[in-house]
Amino acid sequence: MPNEQVVHVVDDDLAVRQSLSFLLGSDGLPVRLHESASAFLESVDDAAVGCIVTDVRMPGIDGIELLRRLRAGGITLPVIVMTGHADVPMAVEAMREGAVDFIEKPFDDDVFLASVRSALRLREQHAQREAQVSMAQTRIQSLSERERQVLDGLVAGKANKVIAFDLGISPRTVEIYRANVMTKMLAGSLSELVRMTLRTEVDPDVWRQGP
Repeated sequence: MPNEQVVHVVDDDLAVRQSLSFLLGSDGLPVRLHESASAFLESVDDAAVGCIVTDVRMPGIDGIELLRRLRAGGITLPVIVMTGHADVPMAVEAMREGAVDFIEKPFDDDVFLASVRSALRLREQHAQREAQVSMAQTRIQSLSERERQVLDGLVAGKANKVIAFDLGISPRTVEIYRANVMTKMLAGSLSELVRMTLRTEVDPDVWRQGP
């Protein structure tokens, strides 16, 4: 299934790849094995879902550089790095580069699986937030110019009378536009409207560029 979450194991050690494949598979998790970061980067695309488990120290592209290339390529899969005791400083650097967790070898199987499942949940939550933002942006684009101006005022925390004064219209007219905004945005309350709008992280000037 194209949207099935997959745990991508990236490690140059065949024995490690096979061991993790057995462990993850025994826990019911789909797995794909990659012998190097280069091989993984050649096969992954920005539509991939799941997470990545990678050794921090590998020949060629190491775990740190892999994180950088993923970010540069717009790949948002959560990354867990595995490290030996001597490589903990590298793992800390990996966390600064965006890794969600690091696990020190040798690790407990349950600890490893818990980390993987946590990373998969992060991806699900991220996908949900992206869908919510996309819907909010679509609804914002459906607003008229005046409705967008009223929304701008509401998000800025302005009262209806202040918005009316700023726009040169009556407070009653603002109430009508506000009701229209609530309806089009499918917001049940002002707080929900504000949260929904802020999630888009779009400057109000961008809203006014819509159709």
